Amino acid sequence: MAAYVVMEPPGRSEKVDTTTFVRDGFTWIGLLVPPLWLAWHRLWIEAGLAFVVMALLSTLGETLGLGLASSLLSLLVSFYVGLEGQGLRIAALRRRRWHEWGVVQAGRLDDADIRYAHEVEEQAEETTPAPRIVPDAALARPAQPGIALGLTHIPGRP
Repeated sequence: MAAYVVMEPPGRSEKVDTTTFVRDGFTWIGLLVPPLWLAWHRLWIEAGLAFVVMALLSTLGETLGLGLASSLLSLLVSFYVGLEGQGLRIAALRRRRWHEWGVVQAGRLDDADIRYAHEVEEQAEETTPAPRIVPDAALARPAQPGIALGLTHIPGRP
C-alpha cells in the first residue's frame, strides 16, 4: 500500500476536486529522465538545474577524459531526482502556499481520492455544532450584589 500526501490549494473552496495527491516514494521516470520528469511536474527551476548539472558533468568528463566517472556522477543526479522528486513537488506546492491536509494510505490513486473524499465528509459532519440543550452560563443574568463583609470581590464594582 502506498502513502499519498494530500495537498490542498490556498483559499480552498468546498470542492474536493482541487486537491493534489503526491505519491510518497521512488519515481522510476524521475530516475530515467530527470529533467523531463521535473518539467512535467512544473518544477522549472529544478528541471533547469538538473539539466545544467548533468550537461556540466558530461562536458567535464569528456574534456578531462574521465569517461565512466562522469557517467556515474550524472547517474547520481538521476538517483537524487528518483528518490527526492516527490519531496521536491511537495516543497514547490508549499512555496505556492498550498497546505498539507494529511496522508492517505491506498493501493492506487483512485482509492486515495475516494478515501480522502470520505474523510472530508466525515469531518464536515463532525464540525456541525450540536444544538444546545443547556443554556450558556455566559448568557445568564449576573447575580445581584449583596452585602459583603471582608475583602471579597463584589461584581459590578471596581
